[in-house]
Formats: sequence, structure tokens, C-alpha cells
Amino acid sequence: MTAPHWLYENFEPAGSAIGYRVTRKLDEVQSPFQKIEVFESTDWGNVMLIDGAMMVTTRDNFLYHEMVSHPALFTHADPKHVVIIGGGDCGTLREVLRHPGVEKAVQCDIDEQVTRMSEKYFPELCESNGDARAELLFDDGIAYMKHCAPGSLDIVIVDSTDPVGPAEGLFNKSFFESCFRALKDDGILVQQSESPLVLLDLIKAMRAEMGKAGFSTFQTLPFPQPCYPTGWWSVTLARKGQGFEFREADAAAKPFPTKYYTADIHRAAQVLPPFVAEALGEG
Repeated sequence: MTAPHWLYENFEPAGSAIGYRVTRKLDEVQSPFQKIEVFESTDWGNVMLIDGAMMVTTRDNFLYHEMVSHPALFTHADPKHVVIIGGGDCGTLREVLRHPGVEKAVQCDIDEQVTRMSEKYFPELCESNGDARAELLFDDGIAYMKHCAPGSLDIVIVDSTDPVGPAEGLFNKSFFESCFRALKDDGILVQQSESPLVLLDLIKAMRAEMGKAGFSTFQTLPFPQPCYPTGWWSVTLARKGQGFEFREADAAAKPFPTKYYTADIHRAAQVLPPFVAEALGEG
């Protein structure tokens, strides 16, 4: 491309689309699992698409990466062992390892090509890949969780794409049972849970599957995310029994910088809009 061009993702379930003005395609790879493309945009930095769906932009990825990680890490009393299923762009791994108390963080993504392209085009997301506490695996996350030792993990973060293709098996009772078994009694499961504006039925179904797997308490936290359909996204936390009071003093005094997450943001995200709370049975 020599002149700016508009790149769109059409989102059929919402009857909407999102677009970016791009100047050129930087790379395209068809991995054994999916098609990965990276474009250079005029205003949003680099943009990565997987099978035509927007995944990451340089400008706004911090919103998602901070909210999929810090709320759970500041809710757990003392998280030491964390597993990230998916997360191949490595941004979630970077945020997890900002917490000095974390002793080990395993990132298990089925597609190594996502990480290699992130290292090249989003190097800031990969700053912690060489951390001695980090372990990068390129394998089936469903199989990995099945073989985790019972009661060995403090937090499991499911940083997946939409529930289609390689990620389809990450949204059902069988997978959540594996997570439940691998977590300690005070452990937390975190799952990216799509748009609460147009995909509330998916969030309800996901929480129901988590309940069938043994989890008894849930918390859905919405946040802005311009590069995803509707611009409004969410993560859902699940626990075996404990509630979701978080370590506010620790969050307020965190020893690392963030662009979006703060103790106040965390507290505010716990207040759901009435239509979301009612749909999830919390109104």
C-alpha cells in the first residue's frame, strides 16, 4: 500500500464494524492454526489481526492486558504461581510479572507464530519474555490444564480469542473442570468474556459452565476496549467460594506503573450497569 486505506472488521453478531486507517501490510503468515496479519496504521501504531479479527493495537492494548491481569492478582491474597492460557502476544505475561511476589508464570499458547510476530512488531509487550520467572510453552492449553497437578496454581488466566476455532474448547465445562482441579482452594480463574453490550448471553452461558465445573462465585468486570467489537469488553473472575474483595491498599501502592488500572478503577469496575447486573442475576 502506498496511500492510506481503511481496514475493517465486520462483526456480524452486532451488525457493526470497526475500522482503522492503515498505510501498509507489514506481515502475513498462515500458521497451522490461523491466519495472522500485521498492519501499520496512521494513528494506532501496529495492528494485529487473527483470521480477520482485530487482536492488538499498539495504542490501546494496555486496557485489556491490565484488566485481564491486575484485578485477579490484587484480589488473591498472595499469588505465586500463575498460568496464562493463550496470550501469545505476551502482554498479559508482562503485566503478571510486574508483581514481585509472582514466582512463576507459564504462558501456554498453541500458536508460536503469534509470539514471534509480537516480538517483531510489538516488542514492548515482550519485555518480560526473558524473565527468569517466565516459561513460554507452545502447546495445546486444554491438554496442559488437564495435566496440571491438582491444587498447584494460584491463578489461571484464559487470554483467548473469541470462542471459535482454536479457542472454542476454552469456554466449556470440561476445560473449566481442569482449571478448578488445578487451582488451590483460594485460587482464581480469569476468562476474557467478550462484550457485555451485545454478548451477555455468552457471558451467562460461560458463567453457567463455570458453575457446572464447581466454581461458586463470579465477578464480571467491564472496561473500554476500542479495538474490539462495540468498544466495550469484559473479563470474568471465578472462585471456589471466596468473594472478590481486593487488596485496595496494595493496589493503591503498587510498585509499578499502569496506564489504566488503579485501585479506584478496580473498585468502579465492580459496579455493573443495571442491565448487565440484572442479566447476570446480580441486580
